[in-house]
Amino acid sequence: MLKIRPFRKGFDEEAYVRIYNAAFGDYDDIRSMTFEEMEKMKKSPSFSSEGMLIAEWNGETAGMVSAYVDRFREEKKGFVQNLGVLPKFRRRGIATKLLETALESLRKRGMEVAEIWAQTDREGCMHLFEKFGFKQTRITSIMIRKLDFIPNKNRKNMQLTIRGMQTKEEKEIELLNKLDNETFKEHFNFRPRTIEETKYALFEMPWFAVQKWFFAFLNDQPVGYCGIAIDEGLNKEKNLKWGMIADIGVLKPYRRIGIGTCLMLHMMQELKGLEMKDAFLYVDDMNPTGAIKLYEKLGFKTLRKSIIYQLPLT
Repeated sequence: MLKIRPFRKGFDEEAYVRIYNAAFGDYDDIRSMTFEEMEKMKKSPSFSSEGMLIAEWNGETAGMVSAYVDRFREEKKGFVQNLGVLPKFRRRGIATKLLETALESLRKRGMEVAEIWAQTDREGCMHLFEKFGFKQTRITSIMIRKLDFIPNKNRKNMQLTIRGMQTKEEKEIELLNKLDNETFKEHFNFRPRTIEETKYALFEMPWFAVQKWFFAFLNDQPVGYCGIAIDEGLNKEKNLKWGMIADIGVLKPYRRIGIGTCLMLHMMQELKGLEMKDAFLYVDDMNPTGAIKLYEKLGFKTLRKSIIYQLPLT
């Protein structure tokens, strides 16, 4: 009656898209995926279809999950992603069997820890994960702020310059990659991003029709970076005017002197200039830089929280 089988490239993409949209389409910050976007996702340097699983109920596609192993990550941690079941097949134990099979897949590939996440309003998911023995490890937030009023920040006293990135210049891409890796190396789940991944994020990632990136220079030395992005598909589908604070990082010796504030205000002004009504971002509540306090100080409010769970596999 219930069968769990491997994802078949060139055959299961449309089913994957259909299940994804049914399972996650009601999230505030997630919109429907297209088949073309799925194809672009497969071009990511870190993409792998190994561990992707499809559930069939009496021969009909019913659900999916991905037991993902990041080939660039040294630690033996695997990730359970995109666990979803079509509405008409729910409450039949399919999600339980998918999760069980995903964990076994991670074990067979030598993973020592499994990680998964759930929004705090997904009580069914939380109950399922905890039944398997997953323990809460981290809490993250999506935060939002209206862009009707943005204060000015005078940066003349610290000789700070913020300029746009020339995204097609190799040296600029290398600088972005370097700053990204250096500013996030203390963070939870960090592993160095490759140049190829940075290029994919800039030029091929399917979600963002608009991206703008910026570097911060102090006395002509690069000390930080930031970026904004707009998902026009999300805004159209949800009838929003949201712009994303996609990333922000400041080198450790230059923190807590106002550079992060200047970068945040700069991005908010840029988003407002692009006619966005709200800015949103994601943050690890336990971020070692204390970023959530900066965002709260700048007027961002928590829209919802998610819990990251981990389970030992050995």
